[in-house]
Amino acid sequence: MIIRIVKLTFKREFTEDFKKFSLNIKDDILKHEGCLHLEILRDTNNPNIFFTYSHWESEVFLDKYRKTDFFVNVWSSAKKWFADKPQAWSVEKQ
Repeated sequence: MIIRIVKLTFKREFTEDFKKFSLNIKDDILKHEGCLHLEILRDTNNPNIFFTYSHWESEVFLDKYRKTDFFVNVWSSAKKWFADKPQAWSVEKQ
């Protein structure tokens, strides 16, 4: 299993748009093969920063998901709201 952490920094005027958007797509993401868990987190000190925290059976399933039309559409919708380049890490428990 891998854990995927993605830091997303949004323009202030789009943070509420992203909150609503993420609530609408969360269940759809969880339905993708290999996705075991997903949380959307908000930074306590900077409300423009969100994190996605997801568990995947393996990197193979994450890569497969990232190639879906669903992901491409989600990413293209969200990226117009970004204030900074997203950062992402794939980690595993030790």
